[in-house]
Amino acid sequence: MYDVEKIRKDFPIFNIKVNQKNNTFLDSGASAQKPQCVIDAIVDTYTKEYANVHRGSYFLSEEITYKYEQARKTVQKFLNTAKSDEIVFTRNATEAINLVASTWGKKFLSKIDEVIITELEHHANLVPWQVLRDEIGFELKICKIDDDGSFNFDEFKNMLSGKTKLVALSGMSNVLGTILPLKKIISASHKVGAKVLVDACQLAVHQKIDVQDLDCDFLAFSGHKTYGPTGIGVLYGKYDILDTMPPYQYGGDMVNIVTYQSTTYDVPPARFEAGTPAIVQAIGLAKALEYMMGLGLENIAKHEKELTLYATEKLSQIKGLKLVGTAKDKGGVFSFVVDKIHPQDLAFILNKEGISVRVGHHCAAPLVRRMGYESVVRASFGLYNTKEDIDILCQAINKAKTFF
Repeated sequence: MYDVEKIRKDFPIFNIKVNQKNNTFLDSGASAQKPQCVIDAIVDTYTKEYANVHRGSYFLSEEITYKYEQARKTVQKFLNTAKSDEIVFTRNATEAINLVASTWGKKFLSKIDEVIITELEHHANLVPWQVLRDEIGFELKICKIDDDGSFNFDEFKNMLSGKTKLVALSGMSNVLGTILPLKKIISASHKVGAKVLVDACQLAVHQKIDVQDLDCDFLAFSGHKTYGPTGIGVLYGKYDILDTMPPYQYGGDMVNIVTYQSTTYDVPPARFEAGTPAIVQAIGLAKALEYMMGLGLENIAKHEKELTLYATEKLSQIKGLKLVGTAKDKGGVFSFVVDKIHPQDLAFILNKEGISVRVGHHCAAPLVRRMGYESVVRASFGLYNTKEDIDILCQAINKAKTFF
């Protein structure tokens, strides 16, 4: 049984009052709260076992090197990769996507090629491809979505051609909550010889991911959204692809032989992890993923699906509130506007009620404009949210309406 009240006790942040009200945190889509076990893992590592990893021939270094590499194996288990060497630790998912663009993209894309993204993309999966397009000259094609925020597979399939070399897309929209049919997309892309990169920042939080089943070529997610620390992200890449890619940054820990005249580089993933890595953050991420897997990824998905259905029903009942993005297949991310209330004013009032939401374009400005707005309010759920949180949100929105 998924006992959400018991789970909430694992998160010390919920003991904190916000404006003398209970902490109703509805911004996990931006960054999730941390369970005590993750906090303890980070503190214990710094206080009891910290040293630098790799090559240190003394106890502390050997012990923390083992834990750092075990963290990689935990990510392997979380994503079901073929081997742990397919996991590259980055600073966040943004860096992971930039790594692919700056290495695989620069080496394998040419001006006669095409790259496809969607209207749903976060800036992190838009801007790097724009910059690379301007440098190389390939065509960057944008797959349109339907007015309700649904992914249009037929539109996408018609865009594929023999010139398509990469499809880079979100698994789940951080603004609309739309969940994309990744297996169909990846299969169709591979039929024309294209590689596929999945931005799984939102998807990895809400449902189980099996990269071998999906057969994606690259996948990225951030630790801070999966209940882990900031400063750590993950790039998954099929090993035979990673092995063809040049380094992204240069320095220590990614080299093989160095002379004053030349340098050779290590094999993946070390080739892509220049300098001292985010050691403690990787260990914290592993603990967070272990926590999620301990609860059961299927159980988390079921709980959040119930919240999504409940929120859809309750928010739809509020007069003057318009949900932005109502795709049939969507997760626990709700963007909305309320008649006569500016989103920033609404967020200010909600904050007075102890409710944390996010306002703006959510680093997806073209998408928000495509939906007809410059700014929207976004409430996003985590594994610790409850139906009561949704009730509190709805009550506060109705209270806000009385001021306008």
